Amino acid sequence: MHPVLRRVYAARGVVSPRDIEHRLASLLPPRDLGGIARACELVENAIRTGARIIIVGDFDADGATATAVAVRGLRLLGAQDLGYAVPNRFRHGYGLSPAIVEELLQRQPKLLITVDNGIAAHAGVAAAKAHGMQVIVTDHHLPGATLPGADAIVNPNVPGDAFSSKALAGVGVMFYLLLALRARLREKHWFDEQRITEPDLSCLIDLVALGTVADLVPLDCNNRILVDAGLKRIRSGRCCAGITALIACGQRDPARLVASDLGFVVAPRINAAGRLEDMGLGIECLLADDSGRARELAETLSSINAERRQLQADMVEQAQYAVHKWTLSRGRAALPRGVVLFDPGWHHGVVGLVASKLKEMLNRPVIACAPATMERDDRTDARNEVKASGRSIAGFHLRDALADVDARHPGLLLRFGGHAMAAGLSLRRDDVETFAAAFDAVAQERIAPAALEAILLTDGELGTDDFSLGLARQLRYAGPWGQGFAEPMFDGVFAVESWRVVAEKHMRFRLRSDGGREAVDAIMFNASEGLSPPERLRAVFSLDLDEWQGTERLQLLLRHWQPV
Repeated sequence: MHPVLRRVYAARGVVSPRDIEHRLASLLPPRDLGGIARACELVENAIRTGARIIIVGDFDADGATATAVAVRGLRLLGAQDLGYAVPNRFRHGYGLSPAIVEELLQRQPKLLITVDNGIAAHAGVAAAKAHGMQVIVTDHHLPGATLPGADAIVNPNVPGDAFSSKALAGVGVMFYLLLALRARLREKHWFDEQRITEPDLSCLIDLVALGTVADLVPLDCNNRILVDAGLKRIRSGRCCAGITALIACGQRDPARLVASDLGFVVAPRINAAGRLEDMGLGIECLLADDSGRARELAETLSSINAERRQLQADMVEQAQYAVHKWTLSRGRAALPRGVVLFDPGWHHGVVGLVASKLKEMLNRPVIACAPATMERDDRTDARNEVKASGRSIAGFHLRDALADVDARHPGLLLRFGGHAMAAGLSLRRDDVETFAAAFDAVAQERIAPAALEAILLTDGELGTDDFSLGLARQLRYAGPWGQGFAEPMFDGVFAVESWRVVAEKHMRFRLRSDGGREAVDAIMFNASEGLSPPERLRAVFSLDLDEWQGTERLQLLLRHWQPV
């Protein structure tokens, strides 16, 4: 192992070879998840009696992959009467709602299994129970003060749960339920009775990896095992037809795929369906076994994603203009610590992406709001409703902050939920200004001024001999890198030998480090327009592999630079 890689691992808390071996056999045991034994009992009974099971998903990539894992996995385990339902963002709202339950009545399910939702679905669970359905909630979101009245709840973040990794994504929770169910069915001799081969559930691990990376959960050791196994399956050409097609549409080489490709190429195409259309398209792509059908669906998703990107760009530009006007009139110092933005023309399926971009620009928590009613939405109860999505900065727990707002202003928030770094909520349109003031008040109390200063953490400087293809290759596949296990970045001082603009918005450089024998190529994507670099600069960068016509070359991927 290269000394630089050892240094990188040490900085991320890796203290033992076990932390980076990433063996599936080293996964935390399913038995530690609370509620999993009862959930397995309910699913086993449904399978044995031929009861109809409906998976209730969610309209993001974690929910889509969790739905696909549930359907594929339960089929492998012998379920015969199995289907899924995913809420439509425009008609049903989020998760297991009374509206989705009402639509499911005609399908006469006996057992509902939620994936990536349900922990806050008190009304939806009650509606399902009132109609004689059993409900299993599998979720990973933080619960509120009370839990819904489901027949079983499997969620590592329920208070008192013994499962030591609280970072499982929704797809990870469902995968764990399948692992536990297979063990139970094995003990009960189900596979022998049915004369079916006990399934190898690792065939689902590519979907688990995709959902885990897409949901930006921390890549602790347990999640890294799941993601690494999924990436290896994809690189070996054994992933499902849908992921293969999505990778092809994104013009990536599956044999060289890394976690960031899942996050920036594959996941946005899945997410676009839930943001602008119907997540059923994304789920069908992930369930497709025919490569032609998978490619057709992937191309449709890519087209929707292109529409989403343009819509997002327009909304981000509008948000930046609003912030610019604010700072011009009142000064940067008057900018709220907790920023709330609302535009009556925004699309509520894209506000989370707007909040993310503004959070990066302002380095403070941002909540972006849009009307809940779209042209295709004729619900009268949505006409005065606003849906919002927020993104936070390190040290400011967004979901807890919303809980604080809710406690101080009862009834202001109609619904809310989420994580430390991301959350969603609904409120009345007339209450947006009141909410903005309340949210900023909480942020003022919880965020110290120093925390608003943008900081880039790096792995330090590289020696002149460290600018090598060998180290770049090791770093590329030494992850998986992602949330909570950051991709290695370095910093150093360089002389700028030459530079040019490419594709109108990117910049290519030839840089020479102090003491370096040879200059090295570098690129910075989406560089500022009209920005000319100085003769010497300090840059934050990662080592990257540039492939051209089958030849690998070292290049630096610049993330930030400043003159020296």
